[in-house]
Amino acid sequence: MGTRVELHVFGVGDADALANARAAVEAVDDALTIHRPSPATALNERLATGQSAAIDAPILLAALAEVDPLVALTGGLFDPAADVARTGGWASITLDATAARISTTRPLALDFGGFGKGYALDRAVAVLRDAGVVSAFLSAGESSIAVVGRHPLDVRWPVGIPDPTMPDSFLVELELEDEALSISSTIGAHADAPGRSPTVRPHTGEVVATPRTAIAVERSGARAEAMSTALLIADDAERARLIGDERDRRFVFGHTISSTDIKDLRRHGRHGI
Repeated sequence: MGTRVELHVFGVGDADALANARAAVEAVDDALTIHRPSPATALNERLATGQSAAIDAPILLAALAEVDPLVALTGGLFDPAADVARTGGWASITLDATAARISTTRPLALDFGGFGKGYALDRAVAVLRDAGVVSAFLSAGESSIAVVGRHPLDVRWPVGIPDPTMPDSFLVELELEDEALSISSTIGAHADAPGRSPTVRPHTGEVVATPRTAIAVERSGARAEAMSTALLIADDAERARLIGDERDRRFVFGHTISSTDIKDLRRHGRHGI
């Protein structure tokens, strides 16, 4: 994932819970990363030739099984197989989770991106809950958050989302309980992070550069990542459909900012909780 992950556990729980949660995060990173040899890169080598392939890594298979319904939920706006050269990539894929096989009708490659962070936090949350943990705060790069239960002071977890263009201001302040939050933005230092792929509209391959920040709170980190990505890419009609009745849990903020300021934010900008 190439990002800092923080796991904070409070109150009761197995003594090994924290170490096991960390191991769960590392296992997801080992399976899904495309920045070093991994099961995902091995799979991409096969998909790049348009061949079908067996999926031998259980975590990779489980992640792919979660992607499928999220692509449908977002109308294809979340698509880990799309890039500027290949539009609508996931529509070319057939996943047989039972047989642990994947096939494609044309060459493509998968990039799990932010989804990988959310999915890793989900696996860590599951480990903590199984260990009896009732209160925990997990962060991956400060743009992916998951919480277990309530704050140690027995309130919902307070979270403020900083405005990347206005120091000391917040876009929105939220309270979380047994939820996950994802922030996607076209500006801020993270938007120009090494190895980060450009945000594109899967249907057209168009790079999305409009200064904008999308925030989604969902029951799982994987779903929050997919939704914030889709909200960032969506046009007005698509955005209204995606937000629906979740107006206190899904947000999109436009920023008025010059191209010079965007470059400066990407070099020095902040984006965190």
